[in-house]
Amino acid sequence: MSRVRDFGAAGDGVADDTEALTHVLRSGDGVLELSRGVYRITRTIEVDLQRINRTGIDGRHGTATIVMAGPGPAFRFVGTHGGSAAPDSFKPEVWERQRMPQISNLEIRGEHPEADGIELTGTMEATFSGLLLRELRHGIRLVKRNRNVLITGCHIFHNTGIGVFCDGVNLHQFNITGNHISYNRLGGIRIERSEVRNLQITGNDIEYNNFKSFPTGGFDPAEPTAEIYFDCREKTGDVPSPSIREFTIASNTIQATHSPNGCNIRIIGPDPTGVLQIGMAAITGNLIGNQATNLHLTACRGIAISGNHIYGGYRHNVRMQGCDDMTLTGNLFGHNYWVPGRQIDNNLYLEDCSDCVLQGLQVRGAPEGKTTWTEDWAGGSPRVHEALLELNRCRRIVLDGCQFRDPCPVGVQAVDCSDVTVTGCQLHDTREQSLTRAAVVWKGTGTGNLMAANRLTAPVEREPGCQVDGI
Repeated sequence: MSRVRDFGAAGDGVADDTEALTHVLRSGDGVLELSRGVYRITRTIEVDLQRINRTGIDGRHGTATIVMAGPGPAFRFVGTHGGSAAPDSFKPEVWERQRMPQISNLEIRGEHPEADGIELTGTMEATFSGLLLRELRHGIRLVKRNRNVLITGCHIFHNTGIGVFCDGVNLHQFNITGNHISYNRLGGIRIERSEVRNLQITGNDIEYNNFKSFPTGGFDPAEPTAEIYFDCREKTGDVPSPSIREFTIASNTIQATHSPNGCNIRIIGPDPTGVLQIGMAAITGNLIGNQATNLHLTACRGIAISGNHIYGGYRHNVRMQGCDDMTLTGNLFGHNYWVPGRQIDNNLYLEDCSDCVLQGLQVRGAPEGKTTWTEDWAGGSPRVHEALLELNRCRRIVLDGCQFRDPCPVGVQAVDCSDVTVTGCQLHDTREQSLTRAAVVWKGTGTGNLMAANRLTAPVEREPGCQVDGI
């Protein structure tokens, strides 16, 4: 292995070690080993894989630190792979010289406001493990085109930008597994202007990626963010038709502190010029909570949302806009009971959605009938909810086998909806004194609605212009 001190690196946190590290990568034996120390660099070290051959960087069991004192990424890996992930699309020289670049067991820390950790372009099978990326702008940034990327067992912590950032990239096969991604100002995992396929976000702790961790420094507290943020509204020259499909978000803890425009999972579909809606996906088995909106989906199609515990959405637990072919099954919408008296009035809000199934949901309102947990800095009072579940201008919705407990004032409200069926549901107010005005309210106009085999302990209200059978 090529030891940097043999190439003149000081590792004292004061001297500029940029040239020494660059020399090792260009002239060494392919493994840059950083012994314990602090290696200060002042410009990006570019790893041209085709020119310098297969490369690995190791920080000796986490004892080494790179301090990036200039703008841009500390390390930029550049490859030439332009094919897909299929074996026959790889050129022989890519396998020989570029496959599986690695960085492991290393801390990268920023000392410049525009310092990033690692950037990838044109790579194949890049693998990152055991990294600590902190006090940077972005932790890991992927641009242009990459294939088969693994990020595992890393701490991506307290950065002013984004923890893992797909920025105008064409990327297939991307696994983000078993990481701690927290306290990043603009999001934990964020994808913009990109085409992404086969994405797995599994078993991570993704928390507090919002404004509250950065109250100073000129940041706009109202800038939208999220723990996980997918946005397909814009295009770049490299990705003319952005879309994100074939993804799973599974078995993560995704929590936050209430922040203006904050969200735990925010997925925004393409504008009318896009080709494919975000979808063919599953959001399963996560703990999601304590943000202005916990799950916000816009213009999505074909996402299965199942087996999650979703709690404490100050404005909405779930907000879906313009979505279709969606299922919400077996989710629990409740509270965090660890602080007595701090309650959030749960709410699911669907507008302009069609062909969706909501089944086996457990939804509980605030026992006191209102939200009692407020944070003044977070942008005012919480939204006043019309019902635990609000449907607005929706079509062909199945609501089956759900339990609504302690709503105030209404369990389910449907406005200007058609072909909505409410079957096999229960609604109970378990307070000593009931605060529920109505179990189900039908407002506006609509046809083809049906209620059947429900157990309701409050009345049903219907305006004359809305057709509902079975009342």
